[in-house]
Amino acid sequence: MTDHHKPFVRGSYYTSSSEKQRFLRQIFDVTAPYYEGIARWGWFGTGTYYRRAALLRAGVLPDMRVIDVASGTGPVARALIKILNNPDQIVCTEPSAGMIAEAKKTVPCEFHQATAESLPVSDESFDFLTMGFALRHVDDLDDTFREFRRVLKAGGKVLIMDVTMPDHRVGRWFFTLYFKRLLPLATRIFSRNREAGRLMRYYWDTMEQMTPRDEIVPMLRDAGFREARHRVYLGCFSEYEAVA
Repeated sequence: MTDHHKPFVRGSYYTSSSEKQRFLRQIFDVTAPYYEGIARWGWFGTGTYYRRAALLRAGVLPDMRVIDVASGTGPVARALIKILNNPDQIVCTEPSAGMIAEAKKTVPCEFHQATAESLPVSDESFDFLTMGFALRHVDDLDDTFREFRRVLKAGGKVLIMDVTMPDHRVGRWFFTLYFKRLLPLATRIFSRNREAGRLMRYYWDTMEQMTPRDEIVPMLRDAGFREARHRVYLGCFSEYEAVA
């Protein structure tokens, strides 16, 4: 296991895996009431359309049973509801109680408070697994991907969505300007919440510490997945897909 598969550790936030999870739960609990607004204007209102399009690209079908890992306030689950026959087909898992409380206001699905490495569901019980913009928050990617494989039926699919640094120099300059400078400042101003601004600073600080994109597909294969692949949209939206 390489260092990239280990928890991101930064002294100004935490120095161990246990501290990382306490930090994440605390900051997401506190900022949960502001998170929907941040996501909406932070992505210029495009998030809903992107998630639904990504799910359809990956092959989500109306009759599938889906688990949404690290579901947050429910944006991926809401996109799934527009595709699936019934909300009862979705199970959401999320470590933050605050985020779950916010999600339940708009998402009529089953919820479990749990981390990605330990999903409280039966083996081979889902047709599809989604994770949206949360890969950086897990403690161990190898354990996480093995857990993803465990809960999927044979032939089931996984879709992991994330934001990653663009390759092009100009794209990296605009990306850095927005995520490092503008978004944290705008979040602090509009939310009037110090921790919300801190969360966006943390989001940037983890950006360059993430496991490189070209390592994710081999890790999925090592966990037992096949047909693993990665694609990029608009230079910064990474989508990882694989079949159990």
